[in-house]
Amino acid sequence: MVAFVEPVAEGQVFLRTEWPLHITLVRFDLGNDDDTARFAALAEVPAKQALGTVLTVGADDRFGYRGSVPVSLVEADPALQALHDSLVQLVEELSGRVASPHHTRRHFRPHVSHHGEKRVNPGDAVVLDQIALVDMAPDGDRTIRRILALWELRK
Repeated sequence: MVAFVEPVAEGQVFLRTEWPLHITLVRFDLGNDDDTARFAALAEVPAKQALGTVLTVGADDRFGYRGSVPVSLVEADPALQALHDSLVQLVEELSGRVASPHHTRRHFRPHVSHHGEKRVNPGDAVVLDQIALVDMAPDGDRTIRRILALWELRK
């Protein structure tokens, strides 16, 4: 589950190396397609509640192995934290596996990874206007990603 910073469309497919800018809300695996469909249905309420939240981009940092991934931190926000916590709880209720449990709940550090020259800057406002469920290996292909469900702020 992610909140996109760049515009996307439901069903959009993109290369693993070409993610649009986004905030990862929670990385997880579920048992099967039925669980994924159930998760999407249950995630709709917290996703829609968070739409319209205005976030502020904070300082730059570096994540990953030896700080190899440049990121822009997102300042703490109660609505963003509530969305994250709700999604983690849904994964757990469906007996899913959170990919990085040590980065969840009170250890959640929302950020936007830089992608080449594309990035957000300290002080930028980011509106949660597109929240999505993304398949990390559609049809077993780990080189692409597909947006399975997209909740959008009506404009």
